[in-house]
Amino acid sequence: MISAGDFRNGVTFEEDGNVLQVVEFQHVKPGKGAAFVRTKTKNVITGAVVEKSYNPTAKFPTAYIERKDMEYSYNDGDLYYFMDGETYDMIPINASDLPDNFKFVKENMTCKILSYKGKVFGVEPPNFVELQVTKTDPGFKGDTATNTTKPATLETGAEIKVPLFIDEGEMIQVDTRTGEYLGRA
Repeated sequence: MISAGDFRNGVTFEEDGNVLQVVEFQHVKPGKGAAFVRTKTKNVITGAVVEKSYNPTAKFPTAYIERKDMEYSYNDGDLYYFMDGETYDMIPINASDLPDNFKFVKENMTCKILSYKGKVFGVEPPNFVELQVTKTDPGFKGDTATNTTKPATLETGAEIKVPLFIDEGEMIQVDTRTGEYLGRA
């Protein structure tokens, strides 16, 4: 059990059958009346963010979210299969449960699988990946204008903006959180 007075960023708890994670919190002591805790919470399964106030003495059951490293193996239609490195079990995850930034993940990459009470609700790709550019317009000698970019297609099919000097076949680093080009690999 955790009381609302002990809320910190990242704490997960259950309320009304929902698993919530504290995104922001603020202890408020008005000049008149009782103190309260103003929070911004995120439902970890649906992703909905809600602002709510709690009495500091209110108690909630603590929710433990399991984060496990698993290797992405392959996809079959709408199912993406991940392998547990210890037991070699294959876990299918529906395409609707995958985040937008999963487009930067290729086979055999390790991702974090998020589950609550055995139910998988999310996948966290690695923060940085190295991918090969498969299609982009050629760069020409003299293309040195600062901060100009061109579209490029990566080996996973994702499209990002890269500097003019990047050519097809080059390996580049991509930040999966923002989808931005970081540099050559």
